[in-house]
Amino acid sequence: MSRRLFKSTVVVGSMTLISRLLGFVRDMLIARLFGVDLATDAFFVAFKVPNFLRRLFAEGAFAHAFVPVLTDYKEQGSKAALKLFIDKTAGTLAVCLLLMSLAGIVLAPVLILLLAPGFSWQGTQHDLSVLMLQITFPYLLFISLTAFAGSILNAHSKFAIPALTPVFLNICMIGTAIWLAPLMTTPVVALAWGVFIAGIVQMLFQIPALYNLGLLPRPRIDFKDAGVKRVIGLMLPAMFSVSVTQINLLLDTLIASFLTVGSVSWLYYSDRLVEFPLGILGLALGTVILPSLANNYAAEDNVAFSHSLDWGLRLVLLVGMPATIGLFVLAEPMLSTLFQYNEFTVNDVHLAGQSLKAYAVGLLGYLLIKVLVPAFTARQDVKTPVRYGIYAMIISLALNVALVFPLAHAGLALATSLGAFFNAALLLKKLLKDKVYQPATGWLLFFSRVLLASAAMTAALYYWVDASWWAAWSSTERVIHLLKWIVIGMTIYIATLLLTGLKPRHLTVSNSKP
Repeated sequence: MSRRLFKSTVVVGSMTLISRLLGFVRDMLIARLFGVDLATDAFFVAFKVPNFLRRLFAEGAFAHAFVPVLTDYKEQGSKAALKLFIDKTAGTLAVCLLLMSLAGIVLAPVLILLLAPGFSWQGTQHDLSVLMLQITFPYLLFISLTAFAGSILNAHSKFAIPALTPVFLNICMIGTAIWLAPLMTTPVVALAWGVFIAGIVQMLFQIPALYNLGLLPRPRIDFKDAGVKRVIGLMLPAMFSVSVTQINLLLDTLIASFLTVGSVSWLYYSDRLVEFPLGILGLALGTVILPSLANNYAAEDNVAFSHSLDWGLRLVLLVGMPATIGLFVLAEPMLSTLFQYNEFTVNDVHLAGQSLKAYAVGLLGYLLIKVLVPAFTARQDVKTPVRYGIYAMIISLALNVALVFPLAHAGLALATSLGAFFNAALLLKKLLKDKVYQPATGWLLFFSRVLLASAAMTAALYYWVDASWWAAWSSTERVIHLLKWIVIGMTIYIATLLLTGLKPRHLTVSNSKP
């Protein structure tokens, strides 16, 4: 079982890696062409909404609500019943999303006022944000239908197409930045059109795979259907439970709009770097483990359910620890290598580095949430994650107020990180208390090995790497040296793990012995 999960995770992670790398190319291009100013802050606020909705639906709530119900139909019903359920869900979902998109376009001025009230002092910046939000808001309709299609494919173990789909967002934004922006009076608006176009392309990309499965929807509207009602009943609370971190990031943007000009952009660029490992491992694990847990639950196999969860938690620790160390120690070198060109200055690197380090602190917390929440939603328990998510959001808000004064924008990032750990701790404690998750043997030795390897990697990077070097180097020199230290750090980490006796069998659920 764990071997199959690992292969599926590698497939999703590899496809996501392509998207994330193109995402860096996109952000490097935006930094080079547009820099950090009032216009870019306006775009990043407008982009927060569709980007939040992408993470919410494509990587979160819809899958958590839809996949368990879809699994029930797939395992217990006929193909005809499954197809009818998909048709009714597609039609009902499309109507709801169309109405929400129209409402979002009309209410864009109010949304910008809520998301970035500080922009109201800058009339031009506020108006520009409203315009771009009206262009990007229909992305909600397209990306949600894309997530719907992707969930069907994932439930049938077709992971590659849904995982590759996000690459089109980056391709479209790169294309509009290069070719459309020079033709526009306000060049940054071209990026908003790139988001709009990407939504359509992503949705169309799923159609051939669904057709080959014989599950291409013929939309029907039926709010009274039992399956549709179950999905809606699960989705509304799931939207909150799996998106607490994203809600906290939106709150960061709201408060940052009152801070120094550039604060929103510094938070955006640092969040983008944290999203790299979070997207590759967190998204891959969450995507793969949810159908597995749902199948285990439908088959009433509690042992397999616990084993799947144990495997996911071990992989989070094994990969999450070096990723956290790398982001923290190499924060400014990474930002300098990727973004310090033309309009993005050394000062921007330093200030974005502060928030990157603060976000990096919470990477393990973010990853744990990606694995732990499916353990609840696979059992169609969405109330518990919602309750804990509310607690975590309250903690994050309190920490925002406490930390924003001494640490400015970096305090907002740190508050979000600490809130993620608090949320993960509550989820894990509940699973252990209810004995839904029973850790396999060998955890203490496994944790000790990872901790020792992490300490060795940290010591080496701290001793040898000086962030001040990067500013004086050319772009080629920065890339070469950054890659060199990433390779050195990972070599030390892996070598220490091997020397302490870690073997691949220590990750598998059937061989969890030390």
